[in-house]
Amino acid sequence: MQLNTLYERFRFSLIVICVFGTLGSAHAQAADEPIDLVIYNGRVIDPETGLDAIRDIAVSGGRIVAITETSTDVLDEQVLKINAQGLVVAPGFIDLHVHGQSDQAHEYQVRDGVTTALELEWGYAEVGSFLDSRRGRSRVNYGASASHAAIRALALTEREADREFLRSQLAEAVRIEEPLGRIQSIVGETFYAPLPPAREQLLQEELERAFNEGAIGIGMPHAYYPGASSAEVFNLFEIAKNLDVPIFTHVRGRGLSSVQEVIANAAATGASLHIVHVNSVSLADINPVLRLIQGAQARGVDVTAEAYPYTAGSTSIQSALFDGDWQSSYGISYDGLQWQATGERLNAETFLQYRQQGGVVIIHMMQEEWIDQAIGNDWVIVASDGMPYKPGAHPRTAGTFSRVLGRYVREKGVIDLETALRKMTLLPARRLENVAPHMARKGRLQVGADADIVVFDPKTIIDTATFETGPSFSEGVEYVFVNGVAVVMSGEAVPDVFPGKPIRSGKLSP
Repeated sequence: MQLNTLYERFRFSLIVICVFGTLGSAHAQAADEPIDLVIYNGRVIDPETGLDAIRDIAVSGGRIVAITETSTDVLDEQVLKINAQGLVVAPGFIDLHVHGQSDQAHEYQVRDGVTTALELEWGYAEVGSFLDSRRGRSRVNYGASASHAAIRALALTEREADREFLRSQLAEAVRIEEPLGRIQSIVGETFYAPLPPAREQLLQEELERAFNEGAIGIGMPHAYYPGASSAEVFNLFEIAKNLDVPIFTHVRGRGLSSVQEVIANAAATGASLHIVHVNSVSLADINPVLRLIQGAQARGVDVTAEAYPYTAGSTSIQSALFDGDWQSSYGISYDGLQWQATGERLNAETFLQYRQQGGVVIIHMMQEEWIDQAIGNDWVIVASDGMPYKPGAHPRTAGTFSRVLGRYVREKGVIDLETALRKMTLLPARRLENVAPHMARKGRLQVGADADIVVFDPKTIIDTATFETGPSFSEGVEYVFVNGVAVVMSGEAVPDVFPGKPIRSGKLSP
C-alpha cells in the first residue's frame, strides 16, 4: 500500500490499532476520527513498554491514537504540528504531593512539565466541593485525598449543628485558590485533642462520604496533630484496608523508628501505604529507611515512598513540628531556619516572634548525599511537596522535575534518564490505579493513553528557582499538553487554557 501523506499513515495505523491497541481495543479510536495534534521526529520514551526511539505521535480527542516511525511527508495544515527533533517526548509528570493549587502555582508546575497535580498528603474533607470548584478552571489534572486531620475535627465536634457549620467552612475553604492554610486555621484547635473511641464510627462514616465524592486515598500528616494517639492511627489503617484505599502519610518524628511505626501498621492490617518526602523524614537515616521499605516490599507489604531533590523542607513555623526540642530532632539551630517572607535566617528572638505571628519557614536540614540516595534509585517516586505560591516560597514549588532531569540525570549522573522518567510518570500512576482506575491511562505514551505529554530538551532542562529568589520558571520544557491541549508552547505558558480534568475514585470513565 502506497501512503502519500503522514496523515494517511496515521489513519492506516488507526485501523491496525483497532485490532492490536496497546491499552486494549476498548480504548482505540475510530479510523476516520480527525487528528488534532502530531508530535514528530522526537525521541519518544514510554516507561512501561520500554520504547525509546524516534517516533511520531498522533492525538485525537485528548487521547493518543497512533505512534509510528518518523515520516518526512507533508502534514495536513489543519493539524497542530510539533517538530520535536532533538527533544525528548515523555508522559506528563504526575505530582502526588502538591499544596499549591492556585492558577499561578499551576503555571509554574506546567512550566516544570507537570500535567497532574494532586493534594494527597493533607487532602480535603470536602473533596466534592474541591473537584467541583476546579472544573473548567485548571491547567492541570487535579484531585485530592480525604483529609484525616480535617475529618477528625468533624468527628470531634459533638453537636450536629456545630458540625454542619464546620463542614460549611471547610467546603468554602476548598473553593479558594489556596485552600491549605485556611483549612489548617479552621481545624488547628483540634490538633492536640484526642479522638474518643465513641467518635470513631463517625470518623469512618465521614471518610466513606469523602470517597463517595471522589477522594483518592487518606491524607494522614499526623506529625502535625499530636492528639492522634498510636491507637487512633492504627485504627485508621484498619479503616483504609476496609475501604481498600491507600494512606499518604507524613510520619511523626524523624528517622528509622518513625517509619517503622507506619510500616508495622501496614503489615499488620494489609493497608496500602505511601510515605511522603522520605528524604526529609529520614534525614541521616535515609539509607536504613530505604532498606526498611525495600525489605517490607519484598515481603509483600504494599508500601511506596517519594522524595524531592532539595536539601531543605518548608512548613508553618507555628506547627507541632517545632514543639519541644526541634533543634535536636532536625540537627540544626535557629540559623537553619529561613523566613519565607524576607529570606532572613532566624535567631532565638526572631524564632519566638515569628512563631507567635505565624508563617512559613524553609528548613535547611539535609545533606546532598542524602538526596542522592533518595533520588538515585529505581523506585522512590519523585514528588515536589510544592507549597502555595509566594514570592519567596521553596524552589521545589517550581523546579522539582526539571532539577531531577538537569542536575541528577545530566550533570551528576546519579540516575539515568529512563529511570528518572519512570519515577515521575509510571510509578505515581500505578500507585493510584487501584483507587482511581483512570490513572491506568496516564504516565504512559501508548495508543489509548491520555494525551498528557511533555516535550523537553535533555541538554538544557534545569530548574532556575533558588532559596534566595524563590519560584522562577524552569528552562528546557518546550511543550506540555494536558488531555491533548497545549498548556506550554515554545517554552511559554499558554494563557487562559484550562484542560485539566478531575482524578477521582470510582470506575474508569469511557
